[in-house]
Amino acid sequence: MTTSDLIHETFSALTANKVRTALTMLGIIIGISSVIIMVSIGQGAQSSIQSSIQSIGSNLIVVSPGAQRSFGYGVSTGRGASHTLTTDDVSAIQSQVANIQAISPEIAGRYQVTAKGTNTNTTVTGVEPAYAQVHNVTVNDGTFISDADVQNRNKVAVIGPTVASDLFGDTTEPVGQTIRINSLEFQVIGVTKSKGGTGFGNQDDQIYIPFTDAQLFLIGDTTYVTSLSVSATDASVMTQVQNDITNLLLERHKISDPTQADFNVLNQADIVSAASSVTGTFTLLLGAVAGISLVVGGIGIMNMMLTTVTERTREIGLRKAIGATRRDINTQFLTEAVTLTIIGGGIGVAIGWLAAYLVTSLGVLQTSVSMSSIILAFGVSAAIGIVFGYYPARRASKLNPIEALRYE
Repeated sequence: MTTSDLIHETFSALTANKVRTALTMLGIIIGISSVIIMVSIGQGAQSSIQSSIQSIGSNLIVVSPGAQRSFGYGVSTGRGASHTLTTDDVSAIQSQVANIQAISPEIAGRYQVTAKGTNTNTTVTGVEPAYAQVHNVTVNDGTFISDADVQNRNKVAVIGPTVASDLFGDTTEPVGQTIRINSLEFQVIGVTKSKGGTGFGNQDDQIYIPFTDAQLFLIGDTTYVTSLSVSATDASVMTQVQNDITNLLLERHKISDPTQADFNVLNQADIVSAASSVTGTFTLLLGAVAGISLVVGGIGIMNMMLTTVTERTREIGLRKAIGATRRDINTQFLTEAVTLTIIGGGIGVAIGWLAAYLVTSLGVLQTSVSMSSIILAFGVSAAIGIVFGYYPARRASKLNPIEALRYE
């Protein structure tokens, strides 16, 4: 049997009963499109989380007070709320640890903030000028906290765009306005550029005030910090800087067993890796759930091909009687099954890509359709056609031509 004959026979067989063929392909279409959508949602979530983590700073190492624990597991005893990280620790790290580009001590807490009849509950962070460099913060309007503001305890504030919208709406210029934090008035001197994000970690929903103001007016203590951010000079030395900080703090806090450390040191790579692992598992789970529909679609193809073999028994017997080999019959039925799945897979990929695009465009979720997921979808389609088409094709090729010709 020539290739052109095989194509012609396949086309004739699939178009002989268009409704049945379409319904059979529908199972594959739904399965493939579901896999594409689910995987794109998982990959989009992973990309979004990684982007958010990267946006908080470059080559970042975060030191927090409290018990040490692994990221994503266990419970931290008062991490961030304990008074185990002091300004003296900050000075020691700054003077004794090498390969540090910038260092930023911070004091953060959530407060009710009011302005001219409006209010919002947001994170207020006491910072020094180095914070902008460490965390890649850019001021869109006005200026950021200066050394003079910190030294003179000027009651000034830099607000995020979400805070600006909540307190002043879209018509009032925030710079120059007055806000009240913990019953104290602060003058807005700048609005940061939007970074995006949601929830309590939204960097657009924050207010920055001088570090000394936060110490004196918000917590009433000048000896401790709630966190410390360190920017390494290069990504290649992050692990070394992290180890040096850990060893220095263990020595300063007189702790011999690292597992009993009263602080926690994480670098950006650790956080990205942990987040990627979680979202990777999430993506795999979504793909596996959607993949169940592919199995159902494959069973549908097998059912159709077995029905086709029964209906075409006399045709198979006639072909064998005039010289068709078992290989010819096997190839023809297997080709029909594979053609069904590839066409259905192609349509499923198109529908899945379009659905993912619409989900992103409408702002429902962030999705990302990768070429690897498309190639995987086509590969799975072909594999389903071969696996679920093999048995019907083999059954057709083994029919006895005499018995087949007698079949009614």
